[in-house]
Amino acid sequence: MHGTPSPIRLGRIGYLNVLPLHYPLEQGILKGDFELVSGPPAELNILMDRGRLDLSGCSCIEYARHPDKYFVVPDLAIGSRGPVQSVLLLCRTRPEDLDGKTILVSAQTHTSAALVDLLLRQHIGVKPSYRTGDATAILENGDRPEAILCIGDEALNLRRHPDYPHRMDLGESWREWTGMPFIFGLWIANREAVRTRRSEVVAGAKLLIEAKKWGQGHLGRISAVAAKGSILTEAEMRSYFAGLVYDLGEKELAGLRLFYERLAKAGVIPAPPELCFLSLE
Repeated sequence: MHGTPSPIRLGRIGYLNVLPLHYPLEQGILKGDFELVSGPPAELNILMDRGRLDLSGCSCIEYARHPDKYFVVPDLAIGSRGPVQSVLLLCRTRPEDLDGKTILVSAQTHTSAALVDLLLRQHIGVKPSYRTGDATAILENGDRPEAILCIGDEALNLRRHPDYPHRMDLGESWREWTGMPFIFGLWIANREAVRTRRSEVVAGAKLLIEAKKWGQGHLGRISAVAAKGSILTEAEMRSYFAGLVYDLGEKELAGLRLFYERLAKAGVIPAPPELCFLSLE
């Protein structure tokens, strides 16, 4: 006798930028059989790599490292076509003056760390070094690193810090360099889960795409909710969400493929991966 099938395990990036996608799921506006597991992208990357999630948002670099383990969910991403506002290099001096200096990387961020290194070395022409640490705690202790790479809600909170007058928005810098959108994160499906529970995983992917469309149509409502727990005003929150990309169309795919090509050229990944999409049929 078979028991009730267990819900699919859905990884939820624990940042504000994906609220438009997850709000209708968390509020029960759209219903499905899933268990949400929240965490920063680096943590979700590990859970996906270990097969402990069926579907998840993750760093685009995680897919590049293990393309044989995953399928890409079509038309679903988190990125920008210009300023992203929540992936920032905060500098006490100009980024051009960071040659030989140490940058504090404030979170486990695989994609943003790789992107800032590409931008600084290949676009700006400086060679810094990196260390990881808790930027908010370090600043509260009175220390002032030369530069800080911060992402997510921390970047939104620190972006106007008076001791860091120079700000490099990584989404905007990528667009200036390449003319392309930048995709920070993808939604991916575990191939083993697709093999063993295909109908449930496909249903979960379709639900995520439906949630994305709902969120895109209700940004005013979501901005009002998000502003209540933030230092950002409702208008600033609306501007933030409006600047983000949740689709994975031809331009976004071209930007993603270019990033993979440059990562491979820099030796960060062995080769640009082929993008294998989950069939929703």
